[in-house]
Amino acid sequence: MIMSVSGFLSLASSCFSLLLLVEPHVARASSRGSTLAGGGVAPPAAAGICASSVTIHGYKCQEFDVITQDGYILNVQRIPEGRAGGSGGGGSTDKQPVLIQHGVLVDGMTWLLNPPQQDLPLILADNGFDVWIANTRGTRFSRRHTSLDPASPDFWNWSWDELVTFDLPAVFDFIHGQTGKKIDYVGHSLGTLIALASLSEGRLVDELRSAALLSPVAYLSHMTTALGVVAAKAFVGEITTLFGLAEFNPKGEPVANFLQALCANPGVDCYDLLAALTGKNCCLNVSTIDLFLENEPQSTSTKNMVHLAQTVRDGMLAKYNYGILNVMHYGDVRPPVYNLSNIPRDLPIFLSYGGRDALSDTWDVQRLLDSLNLHDVGKLTVQYVGDYAHADFIMGVNAKDIVYGQVLSFFKNQQ
Repeated sequence: MIMSVSGFLSLASSCFSLLLLVEPHVARASSRGSTLAGGGVAPPAAAGICASSVTIHGYKCQEFDVITQDGYILNVQRIPEGRAGGSGGGGSTDKQPVLIQHGVLVDGMTWLLNPPQQDLPLILADNGFDVWIANTRGTRFSRRHTSLDPASPDFWNWSWDELVTFDLPAVFDFIHGQTGKKIDYVGHSLGTLIALASLSEGRLVDELRSAALLSPVAYLSHMTTALGVVAAKAFVGEITTLFGLAEFNPKGEPVANFLQALCANPGVDCYDLLAALTGKNCCLNVSTIDLFLENEPQSTSTKNMVHLAQTVRDGMLAKYNYGILNVMHYGDVRPPVYNLSNIPRDLPIFLSYGGRDALSDTWDVQRLLDSLNLHDVGKLTVQYVGDYAHADFIMGVNAKDIVYGQVLSFFKNQQ
């Protein structure tokens, strides 16, 4: 098996941290109590995304915890309205909910690194939306479980299959239960993959109004990143064998050594690593990258990274490949495929991709579009941004004008 470092833009941060000796820190915030999906109150955390990145800009923000069917406790932020005096002012009773989902090896903080007028969640809130931000299992505020400890390998026994089956549906159910409304969705990178896979299995359909997919990932066969290609050729065995670790922690020594070894390969310029991994991003602010490095990367499971590697190797969107154990897991020698043609044809979808994106390559995006070629006329909107690479869609200083305005118009057209 080959390994992909399609940890997307966040994996770049881990290498930058090694090279620049930037110490990651937890977002600063005051203590909070979180309401569990089951009605209890979670222990207060020492820091939170609301306090560090939302309320300081004059927005209301709430922190919730959602329990998945397999026991993971996911931290979720809610921005119920815009800043006082803004067009989104007032209560959230009649507001349209929108859920924003990050990619792998990062958390919800990545949507809030630019000034507030450039951050997608705050833009949506100021325009009258009830905004929710997800944080997947294993990230810093979602490292809890009803019975498992993060120090146990069992806590990390999952891949993005479980995000499809448990995490995303649990958050959707919670938001729908809180608002009584169908939900608009924004996903970036892996956040697009898990949404597409969920929809292909008939999940989310009854609670989803529309979906905006930024840097969409369903296939990874054509990624052109220098670092990604080197990593893909570096391994013939699963990285669980290499590391012997269930948690893929970019801040830990084993993963750090692995990344340093990749950076030593000819043709991989780790002093321009963001471009080497994501493509040449056109529009990132240095201060935003610094803030990004202070907060990311986040842990994921090693099994999740292996599953992404399988997506590269096999050229298809399928469940985790257990090899000789597939029959035990699936009743077949091959893992089931996520059939994207099962996505409801009348679901409004906005898809935005970049011409310089070396992870969500244009050829792979075209393959995704081909799988949606029977979508109802007028229900699929496609935007191509020639200058954009992977990170521009969430941190670009001009994303507000180029992409987010289109997302906003798309959502308002569904009303």
